[in-house]
Amino acid sequence: MAKGPRYRVAYRRRREGKTDYQARRVLATSERPRFVVRPSNKNIVIQLVTSKVEGDYVLAQVNSKDLEGYGWLGGKKSTSAAYLLGLIAGKKAGKEGIEEANLDLGLKRPTKGSKIFAAVKGAQDAGLYVPCDLDILPEVSKIEGKVLADYAASIENPEEYKYMFSGYLKRGLRPQDLPEHFGSVKTKIEANVQ
Repeated sequence: MAKGPRYRVAYRRRREGKTDYQARRVLATSERPRFVVRPSNKNIVIQLVTSKVEGDYVLAQVNSKDLEGYGWLGGKKSTSAAYLLGLIAGKKAGKEGIEEANLDLGLKRPTKGSKIFAAVKGAQDAGLYVPCDLDILPEVSKIEGKVLADYAASIENPEEYKYMFSGYLKRGLRPQDLPEHFGSVKTKIEANVQ
């Protein structure tokens, strides 16, 4: 460990790899709320957060379990799910009167076509302005699940097919039907979330 009179111990959350305080200071002092996207191993959580001196306030929140109410049978942590959650979050932001937000990546690196940017695309389609370079957003075919459906159709071995897509099949959805299912769930969200 470093020693000396000038050594300063980093904040606990920085040492644990949870918070980038330089980025947080810039986002917290902004006029706009933060659009926070946090994917985990099983779910995706999206929050619209505003920062005050006394702490952070969550204005709207959506997680993967909310998609079950719209009949979603696909994966809860997929790119398609991230887009749909971003769509719901954008609609909820509109209800709260929020028109703009800044993306809060946390400690994630900005990777082209990632789930985080799928959620941003969903929020933008719902009318929430989140500044973002258009080149980094995922392609429409990836968001709608066409890439996954094409891959599932290309597998010839039935045992390998069942192994690869056991979660989809258990929930009653064939992977080849994912684009149509995505379209129907997106229509339900647009109709029901005002």
